[in-house]
Amino acid sequence: QVQLVESGGGSVQAGGSLRLSCAASDYIRGCKGWFRQAPGKEREGVATIYTGDGSTYYADSVKGRFTISHDNAKNTVYLQMNSLQPEDAAMYYCAAYRSRGGSGGGCFVTQYRYNYWGQGTQVTVSS
Repeated sequence: QVQLVESGGGSVQAGGSLRLSCAASDYIRGCKGWFRQAPGKEREGVATIYTGDGSTYYADSVKGRFTISHDNAKNTVYLQMNSLQPEDAAMYYCAAYRSRGGSGGGCFVTQYRYNYWGQGTQVTVSS
C-alpha cells in the first residue's frame, strides 16, 4: 500500500509561483500525476509523468506555465507552478499507479487507472 503526501500549497497573488511536492512511501515505476478540483467543478488532470523515462504531458491550460518533475531517489513528484492565475485556484492532488511501461501522454489519458491518491493541498490565487 503506497501513501502519498502533498505539500507546498498556499496563497499567492496572480503572477506568482508555487512549488508542490508529493512524497511517496515507496518507489513507483509507473504514472504519477497532478490533478485539481475547484468548487463546483469536476476534477481535471493538470500534468502527468511516466517515472520510467521522465516523459511528461500537460493540460493545455497550464502548458508553458507549469512543470512536472520526478526525483526517483526521493520517490517525490513535483509541480512547479509559475504565472499563477485565479482560475488555477483549486485543491491539488497527486496520484499514481504502477505500470511496467508507459509515457507521459499515456499517463494523462488513463486517468481512470490512478489508484493511489494523496489528501490534497490547497492553492489559492488572488487577483
